[in-house]
Amino acid sequence: MTEGRTIAIASGKGGVGKTWFAITLAHALARRGSNVLLFDADLGLANVDIQLGLTPRQDLGGVIAGRATLADTAVRHAEGGFDIVAGRSGSGALSAMDPAALECMLAALRSEAARYDLVLLDLGAGLEHAVRRMSAWADILLVLATDEPTSLTDAYAVLKLNAADRPQGDVRVVVNQAPTRSSGERTFATLERACRTFLGRAPSLAGIVRRDERVRDTIRRQTLLVTRYPASPAAADVEAIARSL
Repeated sequence: MTEGRTIAIASGKGGVGKTWFAITLAHALARRGSNVLLFDADLGLANVDIQLGLTPRQDLGGVIAGRATLADTAVRHAEGGFDIVAGRSGSGALSAMDPAALECMLAALRSEAARYDLVLLDLGAGLEHAVRRMSAWADILLVLATDEPTSLTDAYAVLKLNAADRPQGDVRVVVNQAPTRSSGERTFATLERACRTFLGRAPSLAGIVRRDERVRDTIRRQTLLVTRYPASPAAADVEAIARSL
């Protein structure tokens, strides 16, 4: 089997809904028939398993320590129809992983990706080495942003570093928590204009996810939005992004 396509999801800033988006996108892609692995690559503040109410026996910490393989660590989320490799929350050792260990992990992940159609990496917030390396390593980089000035500034920083690390990379922006589609388009236009002016290249728009109070409810209940509220605006928006991918 050919290697699965890898999609990294980054934000620069925390609190913009990145992990929720990664989970919902994995579910939407699985619903379209793709065999999907969601890899919790937030190496210090992992919480994919928490948002889904899972208690995996193995996590990424065991893989890095050599106690388990990625195949051993992957668990099935039956309701969502996709697999998950959980990270380890609160482990500073993981967030400060040395470059050699990171490359070993990425090699193992590339090998494991051969079993899947798509591998999604939920990256940590920030701009440290591990985040930059995984952003450049993935086939596609999705950068999440909201209309908050701090989010736009941090998203631009991610885009700037990725332009230096991988000048010809496939980079796309997702505007999350947009009050309306038109406001989301304006938010993207602001980011696009800055990139074109100062970086000489601009990302494409992967999609806009509208603000939706049902999202908070599903996070609180540790359930999937597309299952609980399939007709909600945010569910429709994420499914549209899955179709475009």
